[in-house]
Amino acid sequence: MLNAHQLFRERLSAHIKEISRYLRFILTEHLVIAVIFIVGAMSVYYQQFLEDIPDSFPSAWVIAVVLGLASAYSPIQTLLKRADIVFLIPAEPQLSGYFIRTLVYSFVTQLYLFVLAIAVVAPLYLEAFSESTSFGLLFIILLVIKAWSLVANWWMLRVRDKNIRLIDKIVRFALVITLVYFFLMQEMLFLAIVTALLIVLFATNYQTARKQKALNWDLLIESDYRRMRSFYRLANMFTDVSHIEVNVKRRHWLARLLTKAIPFHQKGAYAYLYRLTTVRSGEYLGIYLRLIVIGGLLIYFVPNQWLKLIFALLFIYMIFLQVIPLWKHHATLVWLDLYPISERERQEAFVKWIKQIIFFAGVLYALFLFVIGEWLVGLLLVIAILLFVSMLIPQYLQKKM
Repeated sequence: MLNAHQLFRERLSAHIKEISRYLRFILTEHLVIAVIFIVGAMSVYYQQFLEDIPDSFPSAWVIAVVLGLASAYSPIQTLLKRADIVFLIPAEPQLSGYFIRTLVYSFVTQLYLFVLAIAVVAPLYLEAFSESTSFGLLFIILLVIKAWSLVANWWMLRVRDKNIRLIDKIVRFALVITLVYFFLMQEMLFLAIVTALLIVLFATNYQTARKQKALNWDLLIESDYRRMRSFYRLANMFTDVSHIEVNVKRRHWLARLLTKAIPFHQKGAYAYLYRLTTVRSGEYLGIYLRLIVIGGLLIYFVPNQWLKLIFALLFIYMIFLQVIPLWKHHATLVWLDLYPISERERQEAFVKWIKQIIFFAGVLYALFLFVIGEWLVGLLLVIAILLFVSMLIPQYLQKKM
């Protein structure tokens, strides 16, 4: 007889042990210091912005979008393994207690994001709506909505058609954001209409789940593994994660663009390999582009020119930390040891590629600073990037390799 409670306890213990193993490396590295600095600086400017907030600023919509996304976003961590699709399917009727516990666990572990979103918008709310609505009541309403969203998401995971699940999520997000907006604006008629629509959506989710008796085990397992891959990609910045799984996307046009200039001879093998890996692997290109965009937004909105320079350098450094694991990306492939190419040539190809992508990010930030009129900061950034690329990167990578 399968003990669902014992199974959940064992899975949860193993999961927490695995997470804690890598959190020790993540929370003790210097990248955390950079993040704390960024958050601290943005908090100061956020407070200054609130002291002189313009009348045209859409405070209601900003709060509604932030709180709506935090409330409706409810992924589920089932702690399932790939072998469960064989060994646990026959015991599915006995696992209701197990899945209820995973839902509770998912809800509790997501509360930190919800509370963080509340803390971020609370000063803006108190500045714009302190006299009209109750923030405590809104907090309770959104907490209930988050619990409902988690349950509705669980029901919709029984549906195999991903388009239906996507439409459901879009409608749910839109309704929750609209509900928060009408609550802030005290539009009671529209608030009642949106609430009724949410109840209808909830009932529709329930009816849809009732028609699908069996769980989509492959979907549940892949969802869990996808979330863990994201965590492992983060941990891989700080320590080696040998068992990390990556998704590969072909990206023909970008791969062709980056590799067409490489000459077709033996010495170009590793240059070709590292460029293709950066483009096609799921763990480098995405975070590279995201950091460039986030850094650009911070550079644009921060009013102090020296902080613009500091943020540009910080994000270039963060990008550098993200791409360093590329050196060991193919460590488990024995085929590379058969290449008739010396280790020195491999190192030179790697260092050259890292210097190129970091220099490209620096040039983008410098051009952006020139566009917004910060010529002095842009010139200083160019000088700093040249020093970083020509002197610091080779020395640092030589120690790492």
